[in-house]
Amino acid sequence: MHPVFQKQLDCLAGGDLDALLDNYAPDATLVRFDRVANGIEEVRETMRGYLTAKPELVELSQYAESGDTVFYRATMKVGGQQRDAFGTLVIKDGKIWRQTAGFGA
Repeated sequence: MHPVFQKQLDCLAGGDLDALLDNYAPDATLVRFDRVANGIEEVRETMRGYLTAKPELVELSQYAESGDTVFYRATMKVGGQQRDAFGTLVIKDGKIWRQTAGFGA
């Protein structure tokens, strides 16, 4: 497993916003269906909201990695409800530079 992805999982599990943001490049972009966060301050705002839902990894069901790109599918508990999650991380210079994240089948 890519160390940046593992750190992401650890930071989410710990609910540590500052450590989570340290995993992102200053010019990171996070694309979700409900919004796009451009730059670390918008990523901060998005992740602050996400952490209030107390996300918890139930199962990492699929994982693929090629060079600087990670693609995953997981079951998460978010806001007390179990949800299917998926996403992509593009890593540049040891930080998340581009990320997509969504819920659903």
